[in-house]
Amino acid sequence: MRIFVLLFCVLCLCFSCAPKVYKRGEKLSFYQKKVLFQKLSKKYLGTKQSLNQALQYQIDFVQKKNLNQVILKTNFFVCTYQDVLNTLRALKEHLNLLFTTPEKIAELFDVYMLSSDTLLTGYYEPWLEASYVKQGDFKYPIYKTPPDLKVVDLGQFHPRFAGQKLYYRLVKNGIKPYYSRKEIELGALAHKHLEIAWVKDKIKLFFLHIQGSGRLIFPDGKVKHVLYADKNGRQYVSLGNVLVKRGFLSQDQVNLDTISQVLKQHPDLMDELMWSNPSYVFFRLSDRGPFGSIGKPLTPWISVASDKNFLPFGSVALAQGSLPLPDNKKQTFVSLFLAQDTGGAIQGEHIDLFCGSDKKAKFIAGHLKNKIKLYLILRKYE
Repeated sequence: MRIFVLLFCVLCLCFSCAPKVYKRGEKLSFYQKKVLFQKLSKKYLGTKQSLNQALQYQIDFVQKKNLNQVILKTNFFVCTYQDVLNTLRALKEHLNLLFTTPEKIAELFDVYMLSSDTLLTGYYEPWLEASYVKQGDFKYPIYKTPPDLKVVDLGQFHPRFAGQKLYYRLVKNGIKPYYSRKEIELGALAHKHLEIAWVKDKIKLFFLHIQGSGRLIFPDGKVKHVLYADKNGRQYVSLGNVLVKRGFLSQDQVNLDTISQVLKQHPDLMDELMWSNPSYVFFRLSDRGPFGSIGKPLTPWISVASDKNFLPFGSVALAQGSLPLPDNKKQTFVSLFLAQDTGGAIQGEHIDLFCGSDKKAKFIAGHLKNKIKLYLILRKYE
């Protein structure tokens, strides 16, 4: 009998201590919130100053939206732009408490589980040597948006196509998809005076298209931001996945460094492999940047690209996970992310963290492919 009593007590203890598994959209308890915010105060990725500025960018964007518009709905809550704006303003007002009195933040805000299995990747600003004219080794062009690239919002024709766009070009007998990466690199846009710069490194140029923005260093020492302007509308195909399918890499080996190595080791296949991704990006030069899809500057370690159906633009997320470091080390974090950007490869429960432009940013962005817990933060109302 004593054995059964002991077994019963052990089972009760195990079940009482087991962490609760939250459903998407479910609200966390006060204790759970407090623990998260306490960890955030010690394991935050950015700085208070950068977060303060990023929150202001977010406020500037959200306050111009239709505040009554529902941007996220689950079985547990409905979120409008007004809810997000109230959250952003309250966070900015009580920013000091986030780092000094996290328990108070837990009293002011509700936290909802979005996903315990979110894919976190990273992107950064690559640096490329460049020239304004084609000369010597500077023979690979960066193109601005071509005037014959046409875009139509398909949602105007039928509600089922809401949010979808068609990219095309006019031809004699109608329309065709816009030129693919292969067609463009074989000369479809040559001699049309669309080049804004020329670079030396074809592989780095390919990665520039993947990252969406970068910095160009010109022979006179001047540095310019090269920013996303538009795209050809073709489907984005991951070169990493292509290399896995073709046996060059295993899935756990895929990162920017290994992809680059495969391309360099197989110069005879380089073009063919790059052309497997028909998506092509057009750019513009600027003295400022980079900018996210909300039209505001991105903030390293805070701005993320997301699928608006998963984490809407303007919203505030709390993330818990880890970042890769050299020598197989890792940095655990609990941090605030602001949804300020998007990307062709960012779909579903996947967010892409902007890491900056230095060596650390390049390493982390190139190796980051971790699963994290992601929560939505909203101003609490009683």
